[in-house]
Amino acid sequence: MGANVLNITMRSAALAAMVAMALPAPATAQFGGLLRSKPRASGKTATGCDDSAGKSVGRSVIGGMLGSVTGRMGGLANFLPVPEVAGLLTDAIACKLEPEEQKKAADATLEATRGEEVGSTSTWSSETRKDVSGTSTVVGKTQLADGSTCMNVNDVIIVEGEETTVSKKMCKKPGAARYEIAQA
Repeated sequence: MGANVLNITMRSAALAAMVAMALPAPATAQFGGLLRSKPRASGKTATGCDDSAGKSVGRSVIGGMLGSVTGRMGGLANFLPVPEVAGLLTDAIACKLEPEEQKKAADATLEATRGEEVGSTSTWSSETRKDVSGTSTVVGKTQLADGSTCMNVNDVIIVEGEETTVSKKMCKKPGAARYEIAQA
């Protein structure tokens, strides 16, 4: 029954997005961030991202579904983190990137942390926007009493000439496959 509700929700979201794209500009303004390719200046948080993105997991999942649907329908940018990057990117980075760019940034983080060496760096660049690129660099490593290993990773992205740097602490518990964000 839960899958049926999810299916209906996804169909409703897709229909709403199609209707919104067909409406004239004054009516589409009522849909706020759903149809914007960049966050609104008036709703930005201290990180420079739209405050409607929020930090809840539910919003991230719904944002990923809507981004997937709207991306296929018209290339609309999604500034909510896609589910695949949860645990690897901070909202401050993810909200400035399109879904495919978010995945490239997350892959760079995985690559940089894979070797578990301080100074390890991985770079990426967008295939859809020529002025978007980034790096992930391991800047510190510690061992916790419970056997977990933690690394401090600096993410730097450049979007349209604007640089954003975010430090994050990533930890890997004993037996875990990869590092995940412990705190932003």
